[in-house]
Amino acid sequence: MPRDLHPRLLRGFVATAETLHFGRAAERLYVAQQALSRDVRTLEGLLGDALFSRTTRSVELTPAGNRLLPKARRLLALHDEILAEAGTGAAPRPLLLDLNSDVTGPDLTADRVLRRARAAWPEGDLLARFHGGLAAAAAELLAHRLDASFGRFAGLPAPVRGRLAQRPVRLERISVMMADTHPLAGRPVLRLAELTGYPVDICAGNPATTEWADLGARLLREHGLTAAEPYVPPVGLDETARYLARHGDPMLTTVGGPRIPGSVNVPLVEPVPLCLVSLVHRPGERHPGLAALTAAAGELGTAEGWLVRPAGSWLPAADAELVTPAQNTAPASGG
Repeated sequence: MPRDLHPRLLRGFVATAETLHFGRAAERLYVAQQALSRDVRTLEGLLGDALFSRTTRSVELTPAGNRLLPKARRLLALHDEILAEAGTGAAPRPLLLDLNSDVTGPDLTADRVLRRARAAWPEGDLLARFHGGLAAAAAELLAHRLDASFGRFAGLPAPVRGRLAQRPVRLERISVMMADTHPLAGRPVLRLAELTGYPVDICAGNPATTEWADLGARLLREHGLTAAEPYVPPVGLDETARYLARHGDPMLTTVGGPRIPGSVNVPLVEPVPLCLVSLVHRPGERHPGLAALTAAAGELGTAEGWLVRPAGSWLPAADAELVTPAQNTAPASGG
């Protein structure tokens, strides 16, 4: 007798896999936890494998669950697409978005785009995640465990870039963050040459942000500066403040980021170094949440000139090639 796999079973499995908590998954799906547990057991019986390892304190995916998750997401995406095209009005699944930062700031690109997209698409569900960097998020995208992310696309390995799509969003100005007791902390801006003799932390010790470390290494090398020894990177405001006070090295970051207690964020000039932030996703993705993010990024970029490169700036050639001439209309130098 043929076995039928109802989308409801897969949707319950995916929600539980993403939250690793039956109660939160049930809340997301607006079902009783008992009903969700029953559906997961039904799916496990249908497939002949345990999908979760359960204890009284935790829920973890089994190897079989990890193998099923990307396939289940693809099947549900196709199911929702078919229903949407048929005009049934079926609600799309939540879109999983990586913000690439575990802290928020007043002018962080991903935060602003997400807020605007949520306001424009209130009926949808944009779920934010944090993987620590685009290098880590790219692996999740390719495994269909994530739908979109932000970051420096040009810094990914060529084979990875070839399997993903990107939309340039913003040319962010680069700065250094340091303890407010650092000898350079009192400056309103810092010329790159003033960092001579001060090793700069480019987060080289973080395997999740290799695209950022690559940018930092290029910047320092081209301007005769030194990278600090790689350290295990901090997570969160308090740990970052402790890290800056303990190690003392200026840390490469971007203007407009979060305020870290006991630290200052000083923009770099002469030249003004830039980082191109892109919205990254799988090719052919048609989720309405991605359309909302793309539209929000375009609206903010047009209104505030996010892709206009300032004069006297530095940007690696690989990044500059991703910005179209129509977007990049201001005179520029360096890179």
